[in-house]
Amino acid sequence: MFSSQNSNANKKGPTPAQPIHTLLGKGTLWKGDIHTGANSLRIEGTVEGSIHGEGEVTVAPSGIVNGTIQTKHLIVTGRIEGVFKIEQCLEIHGTGWVEGEVEVGSLVVDEGGTLLGTCTRRSSSKPNTTQFAPQNTTEATS
Repeated sequence: MFSSQNSNANKKGPTPAQPIHTLLGKGTLWKGDIHTGANSLRIEGTVEGSIHGEGEVTVAPSGIVNGTIQTKHLIVTGRIEGVFKIEQCLEIHGTGWVEGEVEVGSLVVDEGGTLLGTCTRRSSSKPNTTQFAPQNTTEATS
């Protein structure tokens, strides 16, 4: 009737959010390289350069990155432009803007998120490259 084991032990709940180890605050400009190791990084300011990590990088709605990002997991709610190599998952949320050359393990784009450029899936044996462009664009002609 009564068990010493917790009956909820086999139920899986939501995965807890990754703790933020490093924060680049709003209004901050960083020029150069950032190496985070396995620690997480949240960018609320501006980065001009490269970000190398083995953990999670989050670009907040006020965050801007111009350069390269190489990491395991990238979450974008701000704006990034450049070359991005993501080992596992790139998540572009509703306010996120990604422009450039992207190589990913997997890709999630929420409604309102934008991916402009090329996207290649890493895990496939044969390169699978797709061109993305916003639907509501106007081309100027001379």
